[in-house]
Amino acid sequence: MEIGYLGALLMGLFGALHCIGMCGSIMGVLTFSLPPRIREKPATLFSYLLWYSAGRLLSYAVAGGLAGAFGAGVLVAISPQYGHRLLLLAATLIMLAAGFHLAGWFPGLARIEKAGAPIWKKLEPLGRKLLPVDRPWQALLYGMVWGWLPCGLVYSALFIALAQGNFPGGMLFMLLFGLGTLPAILLTGVFAERFLRIARNPRMRMYAGLLLITLALFTLILNWNYPNLT
Repeated sequence: MEIGYLGALLMGLFGALHCIGMCGSIMGVLTFSLPPRIREKPATLFSYLLWYSAGRLLSYAVAGGLAGAFGAGVLVAISPQYGHRLLLLAATLIMLAAGFHLAGWFPGLARIEKAGAPIWKKLEPLGRKLLPVDRPWQALLYGMVWGWLPCGLVYSALFIALAQGNFPGGMLFMLLFGLGTLPAILLTGVFAERFLRIARNPRMRMYAGLLLITLALFTLILNWNYPNLT
């Protein structure tokens, strides 16, 4: 009954403009703060961008696994028989809200980001201690810290990961979500100014939001008509 893993990948892909707006500036700053010996070699620069993103995706996977494990208990507490269907409905509504938020029609979702502020306040100083980054292991660790940056879209994906109802399922869901965001984040690292302009274009954000809304509606219809489909 879960939202499929393809949906996780597409959610990350369609939500990429939000990710550029949230994380693109960070990636741009991290790129320009690298030593010239790294920035001036495209292959070396790209490898560092991959290390940053690998750390971010690792944090997403850990958070997703924990959410999925917690979801197993939630499913039993709600209803052993109908828990999956109820959580699926809630997860789909969260995805719809994320699409409306991305399109600029539901700014209230941004308030969810405040929930992660206390954790970020404790982790952000650890990230600062890793700067300036000039070793791959520093980039990996900084990416792991970066993965806990408060983000409404990530929190929406985590709620859906919770609906997977187990650690491996939640971990895989968030890993695929992160992979969906990867192309946009990597391109922002290389073409920071150009992609930041695209991300801040209201019309482009509206189109991306509509795609996410369409995905949510399709998922709802598919799972409602075929309740045993995973």
